[in-house]
Amino acid sequence: MDRMLISADKQSREMAELYDALSGEYDLRESPFTFADQTFSFLSVLDSYALLDRITQEEFVKDEQMPYWAEIWPAAIALSSFIAEDLMLEGRRVIEIGAGVGMVSVTAARFGAGVLATDYSTEALRFVRYNALLNRVSLETARLDWRSVMCSEQFDFLFAADVLYERVNLLPVVTAIDKLLKPDGVAYVADPRRRLAEQFLELAAENSFIITPELHEFRIGRPPVAVTIYRITRCQQLS
Repeated sequence: MDRMLISADKQSREMAELYDALSGEYDLRESPFTFADQTFSFLSVLDSYALLDRITQEEFVKDEQMPYWAEIWPAAIALSSFIAEDLMLEGRRVIEIGAGVGMVSVTAARFGAGVLATDYSTEALRFVRYNALLNRVSLETARLDWRSVMCSEQFDFLFAADVLYERVNLLPVVTAIDKLLKPDGVAYVADPRRRLAEQFLELAAENSFIITPELHEFRIGRPPVAVTIYRITRCQQLS
Protein backbone atom coordinates (compact mmCIF):
# COMPACT_ATOMS: atom_id res chain seq x y z
CA MET A 1 0.00 0.00 0.00
CA ASP A 2 1.19 3.54 -0.78
CA ARG A 3 2.90 5.20 2.19
CA MET A 4 0.83 8.36 1.73
CA LEU A 5 -2.37 6.32 1.99
CA ILE A 6 -1.11 4.60 5.13
CA SER A 7 -0.21 7.98 6.64
CA ALA A 8 -3.61 9.48 5.73
CA ASP A 9 -5.40 6.48 7.22
CA LYS A 10 -3.35 6.75 10.41
CA GLN A 11 -4.16 10.45 10.73
CA SER A 12 -7.86 9.78 10.15
CA ARG A 13 -7.87 7.21 12.95
CA GLU A 14 -6.00 9.59 15.25
CA MET A 15 -8.46 12.39 14.51
CA ALA A 16 -11.46 10.13 15.15
CA GLU A 17 -10.00 8.86 18.43
CA LEU A 18 -9.12 12.37 19.55
CA TYR A 19 -12.58 13.68 18.69
CA ASP A 20 -14.21 10.84 20.63
CA ALA A 21 -12.05 11.66 23.64
CA LEU A 22 -12.73 15.41 23.47
CA SER A 23 -16.46 15.01 22.89
CA GLY A 24 -16.61 12.79 25.95
CA GLU A 25 -15.13 15.57 28.08
CA TYR A 26 -16.50 18.77 26.52
CA ASP A 27 -19.50 20.17 24.71
CA LEU A 28 -17.95 21.08 21.36
CA ARG A 29 -18.51 23.51 18.53
CA GLU A 30 -16.92 23.44 15.05
CA SER A 31 -16.79 26.80 13.25
CA PRO A 32 -15.83 27.63 9.64
CA PHE A 33 -13.50 30.50 8.72
CA THR A 34 -11.95 31.84 5.52
CA PHE A 35 -8.57 33.57 5.39
CA ALA A 36 -7.18 34.79 2.05
CA ASP A 37 -9.59 32.53 0.13
CA GLN A 38 -8.44 29.49 2.13
CA THR A 39 -11.16 27.67 4.05
CA PHE A 40 -10.63 26.40 7.58
CA SER A 41 -12.65 24.78 10.32
CA PHE A 42 -11.83 24.91 14.02
CA LEU A 43 -13.05 22.88 16.96
CA SER A 44 -13.48 24.70 20.28
CA VAL A 45 -15.44 24.37 23.50
CA LEU A 46 -19.08 25.40 23.21
CA ASP A 47 -19.17 27.19 26.57
CA SER A 48 -15.81 27.99 28.14
CA TYR A 49 -17.49 29.32 31.29
CA ALA A 50 -18.77 25.82 32.00
CA LEU A 51 -15.14 24.79 32.55
CA LEU A 52 -14.80 27.04 35.59
CA ASP A 53 -16.38 24.35 37.73
CA ARG A 54 -13.48 22.04 36.88
CA ILE A 55 -10.87 24.33 38.44
CA THR A 56 -10.14 23.45 42.04
CA GLN A 57 -9.25 26.10 44.60
CA GLU A 58 -5.77 24.54 44.90
CA GLU A 59 -5.19 24.78 41.15
CA PHE A 60 -6.33 28.40 41.03
CA VAL A 61 -4.11 29.41 43.96
CA LYS A 62 -1.13 27.70 42.32
CA ASP A 63 -1.43 29.18 38.81
CA GLU A 64 -4.51 31.43 38.63
CA GLN A 65 -5.19 29.70 35.32
CA MET A 66 -8.56 30.34 33.73
CA PRO A 67 -9.88 28.35 30.73
CA TYR A 68 -9.35 31.20 28.26
CA TRP A 69 -7.73 28.71 25.89
CA ALA A 70 -11.08 27.03 25.17
CA GLU A 71 -12.56 29.88 23.14
CA ILE A 72 -11.75 31.49 19.78
CA TRP A 73 -11.17 35.17 20.51
CA PRO A 74 -11.42 38.11 18.06
CA ALA A 75 -7.68 38.78 18.35
CA ALA A 76 -6.92 35.28 17.03
CA ILE A 77 -9.25 35.80 14.08
CA ALA A 78 -7.65 39.16 13.29
CA LEU A 79 -4.11 37.83 13.57
CA SER A 80 -4.92 34.81 11.41
CA SER A 81 -6.38 37.08 8.74
CA PHE A 82 -3.28 39.29 8.85
CA ILE A 83 -0.96 36.27 8.60
CA ALA A 84 -2.83 34.94 5.58
CA GLU A 85 -3.02 38.23 3.71
CA ASP A 86 0.11 40.18 4.66
CA LEU A 87 2.99 37.87 5.60
CA MET A 88 5.27 35.62 3.58
CA LEU A 89 5.82 32.57 5.77
CA GLU A 90 7.07 29.97 3.31
CA GLY A 91 10.11 28.30 4.83
CA ARG A 92 10.05 30.43 7.99
CA ARG A 93 10.18 29.02 11.50
CA VAL A 94 7.35 30.27 13.70
CA ILE A 95 6.24 29.94 17.32
CA GLU A 96 2.88 30.86 18.79
CA ILE A 97 2.61 31.48 22.53
CA GLY A 98 -0.78 31.08 24.19
CA ALA A 99 -2.05 29.14 21.19
CA GLY A 100 -5.41 28.17 22.67
CA VAL A 101 -7.19 25.89 20.18
CA GLY A 102 -4.58 26.71 17.54
CA MET A 103 -6.23 28.98 14.97
CA VAL A 104 -3.17 31.19 14.44
CA SER A 105 -0.74 28.26 14.36
CA VAL A 106 -2.86 26.25 11.92
CA THR A 107 -3.20 29.28 9.63
CA ALA A 108 0.55 29.90 9.67
CA ALA A 109 1.20 26.25 8.87
CA ARG A 110 -1.26 26.35 5.96
CA PHE A 111 0.70 29.25 4.47
CA GLY A 112 4.03 27.47 4.58
CA ALA A 113 5.57 28.07 7.99
CA GLY A 114 7.22 25.48 10.16
CA VAL A 115 5.18 25.96 13.34
CA LEU A 116 5.65 25.23 17.01
CA ALA A 117 2.32 25.86 18.78
CA THR A 118 2.64 26.32 22.53
CA ASP A 119 0.32 26.81 25.46
CA TYR A 120 0.51 26.38 29.21
CA SER A 121 -2.57 24.17 29.14
CA THR A 122 -2.06 20.61 28.00
CA GLU A 123 -5.81 20.49 27.29
CA ALA A 124 -5.38 23.31 24.77
CA LEU A 125 -2.66 21.35 22.98
CA ARG A 126 -5.08 18.47 22.39
CA PHE A 127 -7.36 20.89 20.53
CA VAL A 128 -4.40 22.27 18.59
CA ARG A 129 -3.51 18.76 17.48
CA TYR A 130 -7.07 18.01 16.45
CA ASN A 131 -7.42 21.26 14.51
CA ALA A 132 -4.14 20.62 12.73
CA LEU A 133 -5.43 17.21 11.63
CA LEU A 134 -8.83 18.66 10.72
CA ASN A 135 -7.23 21.27 8.47
CA ARG A 136 -4.59 18.89 7.11
CA VAL A 137 -1.53 20.81 8.20
CA SER A 138 1.61 19.68 9.95
CA LEU A 139 2.87 21.40 13.08
CA GLU A 140 4.53 20.69 16.41
CA THR A 141 3.10 21.31 19.87
CA ALA A 142 4.73 21.88 23.24
CA ARG A 143 3.76 23.06 26.69
CA LEU A 144 5.32 26.43 27.46
CA ASP A 145 5.30 28.44 30.67
CA TRP A 146 5.97 32.13 29.92
CA ARG A 147 7.40 32.54 33.42
CA SER A 148 10.16 30.01 32.75
CA VAL A 149 10.87 29.50 29.05
CA MET A 150 12.87 26.32 28.62
CA CYS A 151 12.86 26.27 24.80
CA SER A 152 16.36 26.97 23.42
CA GLU A 153 15.28 27.45 19.79
CA GLN A 154 14.84 30.95 18.35
CA PHE A 155 12.30 31.78 15.66
CA ASP A 156 11.80 34.04 12.65
CA PHE A 157 8.33 35.02 13.81
CA LEU A 158 6.52 34.91 17.12
CA PHE A 159 2.73 35.23 17.24
CA ALA A 160 0.51 35.94 20.23
CA ALA A 161 -3.21 36.73 20.27
CA ASP A 162 -4.94 38.22 23.32
CA VAL A 163 -2.30 37.31 25.88
CA LEU A 164 -2.25 40.68 27.70
CA TYR A 165 -5.25 40.04 29.92
CA GLU A 166 -3.47 39.86 33.31
CA ARG A 167 -0.92 42.33 34.69
CA VAL A 168 1.18 39.46 36.00
CA ASN A 169 1.65 38.20 32.42
CA LEU A 170 3.10 41.39 30.93
CA LEU A 171 6.78 41.05 31.84
CA PRO A 172 6.81 37.26 31.26
CA VAL A 173 5.47 37.84 27.72
CA VAL A 174 8.20 40.42 27.06
CA THR A 175 10.92 38.11 28.35
CA ALA A 176 9.48 35.19 26.36
CA ILE A 177 9.68 37.27 23.19
CA ASP A 178 13.28 38.17 24.03
CA LYS A 179 14.15 34.52 24.64
CA LEU A 180 12.36 33.03 21.62
CA LEU A 181 12.91 35.58 18.85
CA LYS A 182 15.93 35.57 16.55
CA PRO A 183 18.02 38.79 16.57
CA ASP A 184 16.33 39.85 13.31
CA GLY A 185 12.99 38.20 14.09
CA VAL A 186 9.59 39.85 14.33
CA ALA A 187 6.85 39.36 16.90
CA TYR A 188 3.23 40.16 16.17
CA VAL A 189 0.98 40.61 19.19
CA ALA A 190 -2.76 41.05 18.57
CA ASP A 191 -4.78 42.69 21.31
CA PRO A 192 -8.39 43.93 21.60
CA ARG A 193 -7.24 47.28 22.96
CA ARG A 194 -7.04 46.27 26.57
CA ARG A 195 -5.68 48.95 28.89
CA LEU A 196 -2.90 46.60 29.93
CA ALA A 197 -1.52 46.72 26.38
CA GLU A 198 -0.11 50.19 27.04
CA GLN A 199 1.85 48.91 30.03
CA PHE A 200 3.07 45.97 27.96
CA LEU A 201 4.33 48.31 25.24
CA GLU A 202 6.16 50.41 27.83
CA LEU A 203 7.83 47.28 29.23
CA ALA A 204 8.80 46.14 25.73
CA ALA A 205 10.36 49.53 24.95
CA GLU A 206 12.27 49.45 28.25
CA ASN A 207 13.65 46.06 27.19
CA SER A 208 15.11 47.36 23.90
CA PHE A 209 12.24 46.57 21.55
CA ILE A 210 10.77 48.80 18.89
CA ILE A 211 6.98 48.69 18.68
CA THR A 212 4.94 49.70 15.66
CA PRO A 213 1.38 49.99 16.94
CA GLU A 214 -1.79 49.87 14.90
CA LEU A 215 -0.11 48.17 11.99
CA HIS A 216 -3.56 46.95 11.07
CA GLU A 217 -6.96 47.35 12.63
CA PHE A 218 -9.75 44.83 12.52
CA ARG A 219 -13.31 45.04 13.75
CA ILE A 220 -14.52 41.56 14.53
CA GLY A 221 -17.95 40.31 15.57
CA ARG A 222 -21.29 41.81 16.56
CA PRO A 223 -21.00 44.10 18.41
CA PRO A 224 -17.60 44.69 16.83
CA VAL A 225 -14.40 44.29 18.84
CA ALA A 226 -11.53 46.46 17.62
CA VAL A 227 -8.25 44.55 17.44
CA THR A 228 -4.82 46.12 17.01
CA ILE A 229 -1.77 44.17 15.86
CA TYR A 230 1.59 45.34 17.20
CA ARG A 231 4.82 44.67 15.31
CA ILE A 232 7.74 44.19 17.71
CA THR A 233 11.42 44.06 16.73
CA ARG A 234 14.73 44.50 18.49
CA CYS A 235 16.24 47.99 18.58
CA GLN A 236 19.16 47.07 16.33
CA GLN A 237 16.67 46.14 13.60
CA LEU A 238 15.99 49.69 12.44
CA SER A 239 14.68 49.10 8.92
